[in-house]
Amino acid sequence: MPPYVVALIGKYLCYAILAVALDLVWGYCGILSLGHGAFFALGGYAMGMYLMRQIGARGVYANPILPDFMVFLNWKELPVAWWGFHSFAYASLMVMLVPGLLAFAFGWFAFRSRVTGVYLSIITQALTYALKLAFFRNDFGFGGNNGLTDFKDVLGFSVQSDATRAALFSISALALALAYLVSKAIVSSKYGKALIAVRDSESRVRFLGYRVENYKLFVFVVSAVMAGIAGALYVPQVGIINPSEFDPGNSIEAVIWVAVGGRGTLVGAALGAIAVNFAKTYFTGAFPEYWLFGLGGLFVLVTLFLPKGLLGLLNMRRAARPAAAPPSPAAQEEGVQ
Repeated sequence: MPPYVVALIGKYLCYAILAVALDLVWGYCGILSLGHGAFFALGGYAMGMYLMRQIGARGVYANPILPDFMVFLNWKELPVAWWGFHSFAYASLMVMLVPGLLAFAFGWFAFRSRVTGVYLSIITQALTYALKLAFFRNDFGFGGNNGLTDFKDVLGFSVQSDATRAALFSISALALALAYLVSKAIVSSKYGKALIAVRDSESRVRFLGYRVENYKLFVFVVSAVMAGIAGALYVPQVGIINPSEFDPGNSIEAVIWVAVGGRGTLVGAALGAIAVNFAKTYFTGAFPEYWLFGLGGLFVLVTLFLPKGLLGLLNMRRAARPAAAPPSPAAQEEGVQ
């Protein structure tokens, strides 16, 4: 495949991981999160900070410690939040830890306060919008409006080389497979059955004595960590991370991917993410002014006529096929003769 196609499909695979993470909480636990883009972006920023530290003296201002935007803003020392990001191991830990801790803190208060339904969705959306505003500030220390870019290499390999792009593509595909297997293991276990029960009738599960908030909190944190990993794989393939990744519209778009592919299927969520983003790439190039209208219309149509998504439709058609009729006794006798 041409290098640009490899990078493009690699980006789609990262979106597919995000979709699987969202399907885990929405499709199986009934938590409609409109803020998963925040966890994706936080994982991306953690990886972006590592990539910025790798530039060193090769930057425009040739400062071996401070990124170029800090030198431009006349910063004298590296902020505490950036300490340790010269290490890939530390950055990888932060990719999972930061989204996971944020999800834990948010979920602890929200789920124990029994915030559910549309109220929870609005709060998750407010969370990602607040983070977007914070990361836009230059004094926050994360590049402000321009974000982090001009990456040189990862683990000593140029991010622009075809071999590195192919490796990132392969790692993204492997990460998607692992995300699916982990999610499948969760939903197929007794724990997963409890999650489905919470989705279908939370009050009844609570009445039976289950600590519903603990189930929700666990799956929410796992989902956030998956989203952070997706963001970390996304950044070196696209070459930039900025506050626009926190835009609430991105989280809403991820919900559309899951709805189109099939909520509560995992595979459908991943396929929906890839299909919708493939269509986005084409239509934003051919008919850019109509894409958002088309995306909104697609969501309405799926909600009204395909509530189980495209994969759900295929499963229904497969189940509706009549079983093959057994051969008649006469035919059997003829066969014997």
